Amino acid sequence: MTGSRHVVVIGAGITGLAAAHRLLGQNTRVTVVEADHRVGGKLLPGEIAGVRVDLGAESMLARRPEAVTLARETGLADHLQPPATATASIWTRGALRPMPKGHVMGVPGTAAAVAGILSEQGLARVERDADLPPTEIGDDVAVGEYVAARLGREVVDRLVEPLLGGVYAGDAYRISMRMAVPQLFEAARTHTSLTEAVREIQAKAASPAPTPTAPVFMGLRGGIGTLPLAVAQTIRARGAEILTGTPVTDLRRHPAGGWRVTTGDGDRTLHADAVVLATPAPATARLLAAESPQAAAELRAIEYASMALVTLAYRRSDTGPRLPEGSGFLVPPVDGHTIKASTFASHKWGWIAEEDPDVVVVRTSVGRYGETEILQREDDDLIEISRGDLRDATGLDAPPLATRVTRWDDGLPQYPVGHHARVARIRAHVAALPGLAVCGAQYDGVGIPACIASAYAAVDQLAGDVSGVQELTAHPVQSLHGGAGE
Repeated sequence: MTGSRHVVVIGAGITGLAAAHRLLGQNTRVTVVEADHRVGGKLLPGEIAGVRVDLGAESMLARRPEAVTLARETGLADHLQPPATATASIWTRGALRPMPKGHVMGVPGTAAAVAGILSEQGLARVERDADLPPTEIGDDVAVGEYVAARLGREVVDRLVEPLLGGVYAGDAYRISMRMAVPQLFEAARTHTSLTEAVREIQAKAASPAPTPTAPVFMGLRGGIGTLPLAVAQTIRARGAEILTGTPVTDLRRHPAGGWRVTTGDGDRTLHADAVVLATPAPATARLLAAESPQAAAELRAIEYASMALVTLAYRRSDTGPRLPEGSGFLVPPVDGHTIKASTFASHKWGWIAEEDPDVVVVRTSVGRYGETEILQREDDDLIEISRGDLRDATGLDAPPLATRVTRWDDGLPQYPVGHHARVARIRAHVAALPGLAVCGAQYDGVGIPACIASAYAAVDQLAGDVSGVQELTAHPVQSLHGGAGE
């Protein structure tokens, strides 16, 4: 659908594509501009040993509606598929141990919930929580700092850290509790005991009881990387123009109103009534430097973590009984291993196993915030390191049929203490510029539903409806870890 109003969306990751999809429902002419030669950003479909796989994010939270609804609206309803198994493990204290169930992002409601993961001393420390005086939270606090003060460092190091690390590739002792675990932040402010706060969250989640068949996470047959391709195809069919391989070099307000978007080496200029910036913080800062140096400065202060995914394909006959059942395992950094997680992709996703029953696909992830040395190594080194950790964890020592290393440099924005205040300042500066809105993983949540919600809020803000932005500001979208190896 086209209209007299022209909006340019800069960035064709899932955030920008979702923004374009929503704009097309408002009788708007839409142009999407992307520097890369493909759409999709961190959602990347690929192939190994003849089997389709994801080389980026592999699942989406299904308990929020945005991502699943967008998949349905773009023709992928029949492709939606929950994980075949949700059973995951923690590789800690020398063994693969079942992931505990009675916790909120690794924070237990009782000591019994984490028996088997923590030492006897660690369990005793958890039990002391009920007797401790209240711990001041204030406007924000680091997850690790607060949880360690209440329950001891062992809970943080062996549970919270690997779970948060799987979502943010970050450091639990730096990550904002208000942004990363907002429901726990709110509950902890009204309880003197942290375990009591966790139990309240769990009770609310269980009443009314969710439908037993309702999955927490959802995938897509062929991979989550097919979602942006479907959205792009849909918006093109509805009249949107998508320009790939087209970096935006300058963004200026037009004296007569609207915006002037300069692409490439200045060889093409787009005139827009409004602009949606759906680019990572560094690119957004560069584009806003002229019109809002204050917003640009705040955006430049947002840090990112890099990581690499190592995808390995094995003959099923070579894996034998060595590869445990379940979706994979998480790895606490405190144990000194290099990989931070592994997904048994052929176990987790039925469609991968169906494509070639004789091939088993395993993924590992490497790299956390501040870990630069490991990611400077060659691909072959990362493969051998991953194979070594897999052998030590599971006994799997067979040579792989095929390998792939996918590097995501500056892939995950970090949410340190005070991030919510920085986002509020950015939005206040941007609000002073008519016809401009920002969205993406650096604001209100890093998961796919969070990015889509951010896109919708930005589009609605351009139309004068700020309720979506206000809701995200008050209630950031908590991202969960999809079992192992996200």
